Amino acid sequence: MSWTPQELEAVGAADELRISSRREDGTLRPWVTIWAVRSGDELFVRSAHGRDNGWFRRAAAAGEGRIDAGGVVQDVRFTGVDPGDHADVDAAYHAKYDRYPRAYVDPVVSPDAWTATLRLDPLD
Repeated sequence: MSWTPQELEAVGAADELRISSRREDGTLRPWVTIWAVRSGDELFVRSAHGRDNGWFRRAAAAGEGRIDAGGVVQDVRFTGVDPGDHADVDAAYHAKYDRYPRAYVDPVVSPDAWTATLRLDPLD
């Protein structure tokens, strides 16, 4: 399954995204609000505090969860990112969030954040 153009537009335009990973029993963890970006026909999230951030550790371990942004609620797979995608994802974060102070933006475009980047792939 892939994102529809409407879903890409809505999620990509939303200032914030709520993310929840699945527990082993299939239930969802509490929502965490984070930034997300669209790059081409893909959606990405990053941990501003690297791989040790709780929501990122849980999402990476679970591999699946749910997002809620821009009126789109969707079950997703959390997929690792090819290192070649980081420049495009950085550019998307700058384009969307540079209106905020650098203290907020710099951590999501740092090498620590590169290693804590997940692509959001919609599930059926």
